[in-house]
This record gives sequence, C-alpha cells and structure tokens, in this order.
Amino acid sequence: LQEKSSTKLILMNAIGEEIAVLVNEEQDKGYHRAELDGKNLSSGIYFYKIQAGNFVETKKMILLK
Repeated sequence: LQEKSSTKLILMNAIGEEIAVLVNEEQDKGYHRAELDGKNLSSGIYFYKIQAGNFVETKKMILLK
C-alpha cells in the first residue's frame, strides 16, 4: 500500500458471488500478506478484489487441489 488506508480483500467465485472477506481493516503503508485456507473450496477459477482508498483491482486465480 502506498499510504495508510481502509483495505478490503474479497474472494469471489467465477460468477462474481462473494465467497469470503479475507481483509477488512485499516492498514498501514507498506507490504502486507493475507492467507487463504482453501480446504472448503473446490478446484476452479476464482477472482480476488482489493480495495484500498481510491485503488481497486480485480485479478483471476486458479485453485488446484
């Protein structure tokens, strides 16, 4: 993060439904990590969206078991 901001990291399924909120808190400037426990998820394509201040980005990921 480039500056201290309210941050939200959301995991979504392939059709855009929210599966989990991994981060939902104010975070300081710098690098951060979030862990996903995928034991209750099936293999497939998921999306994750990060919102931090005015910054919003969505990326695709593949979960293989």
